[in-house]
This record gives sequence, C-alpha cells and structure tokens, in this order.
Amino acid sequence: MGAPPSRPFDTAPQTLRLVYDGGCPFCRHFALSSELRGGIPHLQIVDGRADAALRRDLRERGLPLAQGAVLLEGERAWHGAEAVRQLCALMQPSDPLLQLLASLFDGPSRSRRLYPLLLGARRLALALQRLPLDPDRP
Repeated sequence: MGAPPSRPFDTAPQTLRLVYDGGCPFCRHFALSSELRGGIPHLQIVDGRADAALRRDLRERGLPLAQGAVLLEGERAWHGAEAVRQLCALMQPSDPLLQLLASLFDGPSRSRRLYPLLLGARRLALALQRLPLDPDRP
C-alpha cells in the first residue's frame, strides 16, 4: 500500500501501530523482539487477538487479522506482506533471524511471494495450539 513511511523534517513523526496475532508464537516472537520494539521509534505493538473492538475496526477497513498483521500510521494502513515489508524497511536488525527476514522482505514482489509461507507457519502453529485461525470464529 505504499513506500515506507517518510517524514518531512518539519513534521513530528506519527505513531506506528503494529497489530499482530498474539496466539501465533512466530508472530509474537517477531512483534515482541527487542530490536523491533527498541529499533523503531514511536512503535506501539498490540496483540490483536486480545482486542475484539480493534479487530472489528480492522475488518471493517478490509484488514482482517486472520489474513495478516496490520501496520497503521494515522489513516495509512499496510496489511500482511506489505506490513512486514514496511517494518523490515524501518529496522536495522543485528539478530541473524531478523536480518534474514529483512533481506527476504526487501521488495514488494518478493514479499508477496514469500508471505504465504509465513501464513502457513502461522496456520500450523495455531492448529497445534488448537486456536482458531480467525480469532473472531470459535
């Protein structure tokens, strides 16, 4: 849904808000990694599985959590592969796994091709925990 957030020098940065599925151990590990939390200023990290009202708002905007993480900046939103790509463009990781992820998601077409693999891992992890893929469905 667009290039990485840019900020003119005379404008205060807006808060970025990452909404992820806290039931998925892979999503949780990525979202709560200290490098992500500490390396991107003004980033709020929200467990969307724990916030039904937020999930409803995202669904109404066409951004269902069941189909991927969401990155919000004001009225702008990135969903799924684009959300991960935007985050990877903003971070400068030293952790080898995050470095690999950042290099794999450095372009839009590659991100779109690889993101289904992340969704597959999420699907498997949730199934092993007997959690629904869609937090709004029992």
